[in-house]
Amino acid sequence: MSAPHRLDRGHTDDLMSFLAASPTPYHAVANAAERLEKAGFRQVSETDAWEGSSGGKYVLRGGAIIAWYVPEGAAPHTPYRIVGAHTDSPNLRVKPLPDSGAHGWRQVAVEIYGGPLMNSWLDRDLGLAGRLALRDGSTRLVNVDRPLLRVPQLAIHLDRAVSSDGLKLDKQRHLQPIWGLGDDVRDGDLIAFLEEELGLAAGEVTGWDLMTHSVEAPAYLGRDKELVAGPRMDNLLSVHAGVAALTAASSGSELSYIPVLAAFDHEENGSQSDTGADGPLLGGVLERSVFARGGSYEDRARAFAGTVCLSSDTGHAVHPNYAERHDPTHHPRVNGGPILKVNVNNRYATDGSGRAVWAAACERAGVPFQSFVSNNSMPCGTTIGPITAARHGIKTVDIGVAILSMHSVRELCGADDPYLLANALVAFLEG
Repeated sequence: MSAPHRLDRGHTDDLMSFLAASPTPYHAVANAAERLEKAGFRQVSETDAWEGSSGGKYVLRGGAIIAWYVPEGAAPHTPYRIVGAHTDSPNLRVKPLPDSGAHGWRQVAVEIYGGPLMNSWLDRDLGLAGRLALRDGSTRLVNVDRPLLRVPQLAIHLDRAVSSDGLKLDKQRHLQPIWGLGDDVRDGDLIAFLEEELGLAAGEVTGWDLMTHSVEAPAYLGRDKELVAGPRMDNLLSVHAGVAALTAASSGSELSYIPVLAAFDHEENGSQSDTGADGPLLGGVLERSVFARGGSYEDRARAFAGTVCLSSDTGHAVHPNYAERHDPTHHPRVNGGPILKVNVNNRYATDGSGRAVWAAACERAGVPFQSFVSNNSMPCGTTIGPITAARHGIKTVDIGVAILSMHSVRELCGADDPYLLANALVAFLEG
């Protein structure tokens, strides 16, 4: 699948729609599942016995999705080709007792999830979205995608030193959003409001996982619209590309591997959950697929030994105002193609043989790629890559798209790079 010489706006337009429709991990996996269903994939339940038929299947668990396509005649020991990503992004999440306020302002109590650029959440029109657990044991998604909350910044007249000393935010005191007026703060008001939004009976909601999001839509940016600004590119950009690549690869006639998309929750706070990359979800799905096709433990071992995972997550483009923070010989540029991420201390999982796998996929797709390493004097972030490699014994390569403003409420990427990434992922999954 060859990359075009210029932007395929259809893919990037679709990415922006996906970002806007996915304010939470729960919405992201629901939207991914809908796209997979249209491509012929079918959901399987973890509590049912699995049968070993060919075709596309997926498992949903909370904010995670594992999808795979078994080609006709695939042996039990057939290796996997996995695109790994994560569905969560840093944000403000609602506390168990959300109703608060002071001095005539009604507020919502929030916790800080992950490592957001906290100043980027100030003076933004925020919506509220997430998952509601109902009294009957079912769940409902909710998305109030209109200006509902705001974290107001202190006026400069009351903090003259902010211009010289910089902005200093206390996570507890300074980031609680307002959503109305009144001194009569009552427990249950926020949840009652959401029940009304969904047409639910009072008291029907007994649990919730709620988070804020900017209601500003993704948009092309720049004189020639070469850039895209939008929320949650870290890492829904990779989830979207992975879904597109898996559906494209599954339509091919000959596959020597079983292509897989594994999109996990909770990467931004360590991946240690039943839906995180450090949990048993991926390994369980891959093993059950082997056994459903009549395989043995020996077949499972053979399949895992031949498996390769691409851990796709956003990385750092060189910043024109802070170039000294980057390695002097590695300056990834937006619209220069996806990046290969390397760290010899295993903050990324890439090694030389993994680089060769990635280079071969990019060559087949006609996609250029760039290399990223951190400045030796700067700490290096990490991904699901090392976790996947260590937990499952699977060769893993860290790649992604270079962006600016990572962990901001609104990030920035090149308009070409998402499509180039998707092309390279198709070539990788097709083997």
